[in-house]
Amino acid sequence: MIQNRLERHGFGIGGAAGLGPPVGLVVRGGGGACEAAISGYSTRFMIGGMATPQGGIFALGTASHAYLEFDALRPEVADQLIAAVASLREPRTTMGGVNLVAGFRPELWRDAMPDDAPAGLEGFNHDLVGVDDFVMPASQHDAVMWISGSAYDVVFDMAREVIAELKELASVAVETSSWPYRHDRDLTGFIDGTENPTLIDAPSIALVRDGAPGASGSILLLQKWSHDVNAWESLPVGRQEQVIGRKKDDSAELADKPADSHVARTDQDTLGKIFRRNMPYGTVMDHGTMFVGFGSDQRVLMAMLESMAGVRGGVRDALTFYTRPLTGAYYFIPSTDGLRRLSET
Repeated sequence: MIQNRLERHGFGIGGAAGLGPPVGLVVRGGGGACEAAISGYSTRFMIGGMATPQGGIFALGTASHAYLEFDALRPEVADQLIAAVASLREPRTTMGGVNLVAGFRPELWRDAMPDDAPAGLEGFNHDLVGVDDFVMPASQHDAVMWISGSAYDVVFDMAREVIAELKELASVAVETSSWPYRHDRDLTGFIDGTENPTLIDAPSIALVRDGAPGASGSILLLQKWSHDVNAWESLPVGRQEQVIGRKKDDSAELADKPADSHVARTDQDTLGKIFRRNMPYGTVMDHGTMFVGFGSDQRVLMAMLESMAGVRGGVRDALTFYTRPLTGAYYFIPSTDGLRRLSET
């Protein structure tokens, strides 16, 4: 079993066994335990008696990331795939500084755990077509494992373990590796996540509310955006700032930002709040941004995409002339309690 192999390599299951004290920031707040351990250690949230979310959602400061999207080898083994993925992790797990976040095609999770699935949640099953024939492609897969850690070697080893454990049930459809760039910037050179909530506020935005189906789970929108580097870097900084709607050096919002700027088209005060964990991906010659957005309501995520594509308001996000979506998928990220219940059935 993967648990035994991980323990032989010094990875603790069910807690931070064998690890020293977490390095970096620890945040505590509000109505219950709320801890955020930074620099690759898993995060624990227990808010007002709610079920426990998967801590890797909130584990900031990790230096390496891998996103593995899987498809079941045959339709009849989809339920076995869900159970196998659920059994790969236990609540509040940190394995050698590696965080695991497991998610599933919403329809598959609903079939397996109908009482733990948010009502109306669907996969990214159809292309989103906007103005000027702009397309956000649908590339929905059956399961996702997001692996993050303090260094790529431990992420690499963990990814190999996961793939080996699932090889009889699923194939890797997409594998993407990511890393931070200049602390908090994306590869356009601008700060990414300026409007992100604090770790104290993030759970109330990212997690399904207590008492609702799927409580303490989250809805993940995962997209890979490729950058047209030559076109972008040919723009003077002033024009880049108009496209984004912020100053490049300090991310201050422009008072006179254009209506088609990225900030204007994704205004969270209008469309709703999300919690982003975006990361750069790729090589020197071919790179871009992994959009990793978490929310408690799929409608907010969909509204942002529709606004960017010009479906809402008829105005296309200016940034989409310099970046192009290659993939698009929604995954339900169950609580650790939901994963445990499934793995024990």
